[in-house]
Amino acid sequence: MKDKKEIVYVWEFPVRFTHWINVLCLLALSVTGLYIGNPYTLAQSSSQYIMGWMRFIHFVAAYAFLMSIIIRIYWFIFGNKYAGLSEWAPFSGKRIGEIADDLRCYLFCCKRTKAHIGHSALGGLSYLLLLAVFFFMVFSGFALYSVNHTGAVWTVLGGWMTNVMYLQTIRLWHHLLMYAIFAFTLIHIYLVLFTESIEETGIFNSIITGDKFIPEKDLE
Repeated sequence: MKDKKEIVYVWEFPVRFTHWINVLCLLALSVTGLYIGNPYTLAQSSSQYIMGWMRFIHFVAAYAFLMSIIIRIYWFIFGNKYAGLSEWAPFSGKRIGEIADDLRCYLFCCKRTKAHIGHSALGGLSYLLLLAVFFFMVFSGFALYSVNHTGAVWTVLGGWMTNVMYLQTIRLWHHLLMYAIFAFTLIHIYLVLFTESIEETGIFNSIITGDKFIPEKDLE
């Protein structure tokens, strides 16, 4: 007999909203970024404006991505307990121990005995590292953009990086970390499906509805 489950509202709207905005922005940024870095087709006339549209979409997606990150950081403070930064960072020995337990579970060395209501310890840490990558991508992108734009805004958004790293180095890391995000996305999707298969909490649908189905014994 399966344990009785209760519906828990875990992911509030701003968390779900920024998640899907990030998905759309990263998709647009990746497709246009690959074209900008290595155009695979050229315009046959000035009216086609292919590179212009690619750059325009890239810039619009970059601004939307930046705003999404700002909203998510704001929700670290004003969201529920599952949205806080403490869910991401291993601030305690217990949290570090949970990371080890998660690794053993994902490596099929042991079974998971308790369903996670919010983020797992390993998941939270991976999102914290991903956020750091997002910051670098934003700053490095605006650093490249600031080469042809002057002013305090562009300096704050990323222009300062040109005083720390060579421009070509910034461009290289901006490109390479895109592939790191690709790899994270594939692993993320796999682990969501894997976690759902062993917990059956509705984790996949929860990022759409906000609700998870948690066994009563795991609600303490």
